[in-house]
Amino acid sequence: MKIGFIGLGNMGKPMSLNLVDSGYEVIGFDINESAMEVLSKAGGQKANSLDDVIASSDLILTSLPSSAACENVYLGDDGLLAKVPQGIVLVDTSTVAPELEKRIGVQADKKGISFLAAPVSGGVVGAENRSLTFMVGGPKELLESVHPHLMKLGSNIFHISEQYDSGTNAKLINNLLIGFYTAGVAEALTLAEKSGLNLDFLFNVLNVSYGQSRIYERNYKTFMANNDYEPGFALKLLNKDLRFAMDLASDHGVDLPISKALVAFVCSMRNKLV
Repeated sequence: MKIGFIGLGNMGKPMSLNLVDSGYEVIGFDINESAMEVLSKAGGQKANSLDDVIASSDLILTSLPSSAACENVYLGDDGLLAKVPQGIVLVDTSTVAPELEKRIGVQADKKGISFLAAPVSGGVVGAENRSLTFMVGGPKELLESVHPHLMKLGSNIFHISEQYDSGTNAKLINNLLIGFYTAGVAEALTLAEKSGLNLDFLFNVLNVSYGQSRIYERNYKTFMANNDYEPGFALKLLNKDLRFAMDLASDHGVDLPISKALVAFVCSMRNKLV
C-alpha cells in the first residue's frame, strides 16, 4: 500500500511518520519545505506537487488547516478531484466547514471517486501515540476497506453515517464540549486555588465526583500539576471550530446562548494575543 499525505503540519506530520514507521511507502506534500524534510529523513518521500502524490499513491490522506486550503486541494482547478483516477481512495482528516465536506463528497460521487470525510480528535499527543479517534462520514463499505490502515493512526474509528458531513458535525460537537470543559476547568481551579484549597488533593476528590471530566484529568495531571503552560492548541483553531459549530446551530435554527458567550470569550482572548 502506497500512501500519500497532503498537509504535514502539527497533526499531519506525526500521522505520516507513524505510517512510515508501520512500513508503508509514504509520499508527502506540504507548502512548508522543512516539514517534508522531516518526513524524508524518517524514510518517506517528498513530493514536488499534488501530481507527484497522485502518481505514487493508492490511498491519499489530507490534514489541512482551513476550509480555504481544503477547498483548494480538493476542488481547485488542479486539485485532487480534477486529477485522481477512480482507483485512489481519498480521506480528509481535516476539521473544516461541514458544507464543504458535503460538496467534496457530492463532486467525488459524480466523478466516481472514493472519498471519506474523517476528522480526528485527540490532538497532537493522540497523533503521536496513535490514539486518535476518527469520526467518519461517507460510504460504510469504503471505510471498511481502509479501516486497517487508519488503525495504524488511531485506536477508535466510528462510522457516523453515510452523509459526508456527519463526521464533521460530530467533531464540531466534540470541540464545542472541549471549549466548555477547558474554560470551566481553568476558572474553577483558579477559584479553588484562591480559596486556599490544595489542588492535588482536590483533584483526588473531584475525580471520583460529578465534577470529573477527561479534560480536567488531562489538563490538570499533564499540564497544570507540572506547571506546564506551553501552548498545545492554537486559539485561532479553537475559534474556527467553535464558529463552525455556531454555523451548524444556525443552519438548524437552534439558539445556543451559552455557546455564543463562549465563542465571544475565545474571540476576545485571541484578539488580545494577536
